[in-house]
Amino acid sequence: MADLGAPVRVSPLIKFGRWSFLAVGIAYGAYHQQRLATREVGIREIEAKQKAIRDVKLAEEKKRQQAEEIKAIADLSGPKK
Repeated sequence: MADLGAPVRVSPLIKFGRWSFLAVGIAYGAYHQQRLATREVGIREIEAKQKAIRDVKLAEEKKRQQAEEIKAIADLSGPKK
């Protein structure tokens, strides 16, 4: 292996900058995550309301289709004229 020599001392200003950017990045990430979570809660509430409406419409459509099927079966199985 090649001899790499002694490690270079990093400037205290550079160390401070690195740690500062790390702290700012973590704080920004926490803030951004909180903001997105709040927005998602609002979206889920809207979707829950829409789901209730959609479920009612689907139930009505299913009843209508079942009634049409019963009528079609009755017409097909009835006596021929």
